Amino acid sequence: MSPSPSLAPAAPGAGRAFRYLLRTPLLLIHVLVMLPLLLLTMVPLWAGLPLRGRTVKQFSVEHWSAALMRIFGFRLRRSGTPLQGAVMFVSNHVSWVDIEMVHSQRMVGFVAKQEIRGWPVVGWLAQRGETIFHQRGSTESLGGVMEAMLERLKEGRPVAVFPEGRTRDGSEVGPFHARIFQPAVEAAVPVQPVALRYGVRGDAQQVVAFGPHESFFANFLRMLGEPSRVAEICFLEPIFPDQVQGRRQIADTARARIVAAMEA
Repeated sequence: MSPSPSLAPAAPGAGRAFRYLLRTPLLLIHVLVMLPLLLLTMVPLWAGLPLRGRTVKQFSVEHWSAALMRIFGFRLRRSGTPLQGAVMFVSNHVSWVDIEMVHSQRMVGFVAKQEIRGWPVVGWLAQRGETIFHQRGSTESLGGVMEAMLERLKEGRPVAVFPEGRTRDGSEVGPFHARIFQPAVEAAVPVQPVALRYGVRGDAQQVVAFGPHESFFANFLRMLGEPSRVAEICFLEPIFPDQVQGRRQIADTARARIVAAMEA
């Protein structure tokens, strides 16, 4: 006997359609209303004023990013504590979501590829969030990035990088490029590894990651319709340059701690 219409299972696309109907208006409000308000907090006159242990600008960016994550259905969970002051944060790289996840906990100047400037919303915000843009494959650009990182660290400001150099498909953490750690060595500041996991014990890494030939816009739209899931950000034990032998060991130690956290 076939089930009655009221008891029949929902069509596979029904849940996704409902999520689009629910989240799209929220996203529009967040971009068209809350984003201009966020930009007001970046006005130099009051951006640096203290607010709950950080500046007005930092506080606003963190809360705006956390709200964006919730609109996309991510339930944020944090373990560990991000260091304050001059520190280099390094993490595994899965998707554009990584930047918003870190910013939801600590506003920090990221090193990001030049192409991000043209991404809707995220790229526009990145330009105003102290991002250091790098043209991949350009030795001259990398030199400028390293100088900018070193200058910020010496000023007591944090920076963040993805040492893999590019996003992955979520199945593994790639090798870390050691050269990018040189500014931390020269400035003698700690490096704090950060593990980013999506789903229960990271079972949604490949869902969040860019698919083959998937553009930012296509991934953005696809993620907007994805089911809600947990997103874990783990701030791990920091590495101090004076306790290890050079940037290569820092890179290997940071990667090992992130991999261990991903598998925990």
